[in-house]
Amino acid sequence: MNNRRFARTAGWLALPCLVVAGLLAWYVTREPASPFEQEQATGLDPALVSRGEYVARLSDCVACHSLAGKAPFAGGLEMATPLGAIHATNITPDRDHGIGRYSLADFDRAVRHGVAPSGRRLYPAMPYPSYVKLSDDDVKALYAFFMKGVQPADQANIPSDIPWPLNMRWPIALWNGVFAPPAPYAANPGQDALWNRGAYIVQGPGHCGSCHTPRGLAFNEKALDQSGAPFLAGALLDGWYAPSLRQDPNTGLGRWSEAQIVQFLKTGRNQHAVVYGSMTEAFNNSTQFMADDDLAAIARYLKSLPGDPQRDGAPWQYQVADTRQDHPGAHTYATRCASCHGLDGKGQPAWMPPLAGATSALARESASAINITLNGSQRVVAAGLPDAYRMPAFREQLSDQEIAEVLTYVRGTWGNRGEAVDAQAVSKLRGHTDPASSSPIILHMR
Repeated sequence: MNNRRFARTAGWLALPCLVVAGLLAWYVTREPASPFEQEQATGLDPALVSRGEYVARLSDCVACHSLAGKAPFAGGLEMATPLGAIHATNITPDRDHGIGRYSLADFDRAVRHGVAPSGRRLYPAMPYPSYVKLSDDDVKALYAFFMKGVQPADQANIPSDIPWPLNMRWPIALWNGVFAPPAPYAANPGQDALWNRGAYIVQGPGHCGSCHTPRGLAFNEKALDQSGAPFLAGALLDGWYAPSLRQDPNTGLGRWSEAQIVQFLKTGRNQHAVVYGSMTEAFNNSTQFMADDDLAAIARYLKSLPGDPQRDGAPWQYQVADTRQDHPGAHTYATRCASCHGLDGKGQPAWMPPLAGATSALARESASAINITLNGSQRVVAAGLPDAYRMPAFREQLSDQEIAEVLTYVRGTWGNRGEAVDAQAVSKLRGHTDPASSSPIILHMR
């Protein structure tokens, strides 16, 4: 009797389980619809290719898909993830290793939805949660550029180091359903054209949130546009702290004018800061090539994002340092740092940035300050001219304790309110980072 009841119950449960399994199998293997399903991209004219080159600059495709000394867009860059290392792929029009066999619809699905031909899911290290906001016209132009404006490269892709079963890709479809938006950018009718253009670039091709927005437990960006308070509020990534791009006066852009934001993106420097860390690559190959109108649009949009006084505290104000203080890092600062950054911490803008009021000295996270002190800065190349004032690496000259002391001094002087730096934090980054290369990736597309 009990056996028959169990069998009957199991039979009733089997049907919904099979239905659920079938729906799950369909959902994770389906290919998203593309507006280009029936469109054949033939006769790609030079104007469209040229427009696509500009969209590639906006999207900073070179940062992940190119390596110094290798063919442009041939891939190979190693990216560390919590699950293991993955490598950027070859996106040249090579038919064996690249995207030469992609139709326009294939390209669209890969770029905007993270789905390669045959339904293979791309890891969201590819910023398709941002690229989904690209317009149809920009996708077509981007496809034209990669098919006709890039030379094929016979370079095989490197498999990921993520072990089984973590390397199974079908769960990414479920992740996409929860965390990836489904549609291109829709203009906000309550804002003007300049604001909307800036929002489009920042949220879409610029994918600024990939670095500057904090991530959740599922490694998702906590917000994808200005409707969420965490959007562009600053995040720790790859040994650097990408600061807030909101109107936070201490750790963000609250003290920057729109003109100063434009100057920073166009020249790599302003009176507040000089590009360094991961932002150097974005500047060298992306932002300095943007049209002035687009830079103005970005600045207008960023200046509209409110800060968080509760998170950021009272606005920073300069305070004269007590030269009589007996701080263990004061002597190191005077002998190693002051010749460029000044005994008063004010630097020599716009060539040598101030440390007084610097975001790296006010942020709770000290990773950027440690990283650049250990490893120096990558060469900044503006308008084809390499920077002559590169930050040197001190990893061979100063001990972990000395670096911790001098950074604690900087983060507690001239009105700076950053927390003290521990020698163990320096040691950890010393073991996981490398000196910055003096030969940056500079892509001369055409």
